[in-house]
Amino acid sequence: MIVVTGPTGNVGRPLVQALAAAGERVTAVSRGISDADVPEGVMHRRADLTAPESLRSVLYGADALFLHDGGGSAHPFSARGILDVAKAGGVTRIVLLSSQGVVTRPQSSSHGEVGRSLEDAVRQSGLDWTILRPAGFHSNAYAWAAPVRERRAVAAPFGDIGLPGIDPADIADVAAAALREDGHAGQAYMLTGPALSTPRQRAAAIGDALGESVRFIEQTRDEARAQMREFMPAPVVETTLDILGEPTAAERAVSPDVERVLGRAPRTFADWIERHVGAFR
Repeated sequence: MIVVTGPTGNVGRPLVQALAAAGERVTAVSRGISDADVPEGVMHRRADLTAPESLRSVLYGADALFLHDGGGSAHPFSARGILDVAKAGGVTRIVLLSSQGVVTRPQSSSHGEVGRSLEDAVRQSGLDWTILRPAGFHSNAYAWAAPVRERRAVAAPFGDIGLPGIDPADIADVAAAALREDGHAGQAYMLTGPALSTPRQRAAAIGDALGESVRFIEQTRDEARAQMREFMPAPVVETTLDILGEPTAAERAVSPDVERVLGRAPRTFADWIERHVGAFR
């Protein structure tokens, strides 16, 4: 059995679907989850990562665990506590969803600091581990859905600076391979899309998918900061703006790891928007 935490998120949802489609026994775990949140045949259980003991009955008899990094959640958890419960339950394999920032900005970002502590706990767990370090998600474009629907416009800073964002479904496919197959233990995969993509290009791709023009409005850093502060902590905002505006060479590098694991190229932003264009209509 494979236990998946964060099963309703951008990565967790397609991961649960992929594992179920492959015929795996899957248990989806979160604080609030219902039958409607998971595919038919997938067991769902309520548990809280901040209370590892709540996972004991869930993890008993499981073979593998997918653990997400919390994604900047306001509810930090102890990876070591979860791993101790997992080992006691018989889990032998863990896949951690971490962040590119652990490597690219180890000291200057919350993802770098928190992610490193999670990675260290996983590495020291004694389990067969695989770590996934994705770049920015294509699904971050959902933040543009309302203005695209309402006025066919996208506002973003640094319009012509490209980054190799990734489709969350590709992250899920790599996670599924690492959870199901041998040969991934002790690997840390850097996961990116196939090419650099700028905000201006992504806005144009949304327009192409809609069959209508989408206007791009370039924000100043201050304008972007004010908007992002409405839903992100201040330190995360500054790090995000640094990455978007002054990416390091490592943050601009296209990784071969998705293709190495899956035997196919990662999907483009245009592929992602074609599948999710309904949110922007």
